[in-house]
Amino acid sequence: PVLRLLEAQLQDQRREHEEEMEALKNQVDLMQEELEKQQQAFLQTLQLSPEVQVEFGLQQEITRLTNENLDLKELLEKLEKNERKLKKQLKIYMKKVQDFEASQTTVPVERRPHEQNMQVAVQRKEKDFQGMLEYYKEDEPLLIRNLIT
Repeated sequence: PVLRLLEAQLQDQRREHEEEMEALKNQVDLMQEELEKQQQAFLQTLQLSPEVQVEFGLQQEITRLTNENLDLKELLEKLEKNERKLKKQLKIYMKKVQDFEASQTTVPVERRPHEQNMQVAVQRKEKDFQGMLEYYKEDEPLLIRNLIT
């Protein structure tokens, strides 16, 4: 059983290697064809007058720059789309934070005893106390109990 498993793995690796080699051969063939085309174009430009060679070179450079600009424009559009998406997410999260903070100040302390410490910390961040404490009348027994403990 182990020998069969190893043989199967070896055959799989051999098949993958052959497929990879075939793909690389195809890639080399395409590159050779492209190189031959470029060589023919180069030989043709050498036969042209110097003025036409310069014009041809400029045309090639314009084409290259145009393609580069299109690629950059596509990248810019992609980045702008991502920026808009992130801004929308930020607005959603800011709204959730505001809703959460609003719910923390409107829910009576008795309903959320496990969040008392957090509420105090939030209040200290939001307000500058100067000896006065604002509280609801129904929270008075809980406030006194918390002050004692």
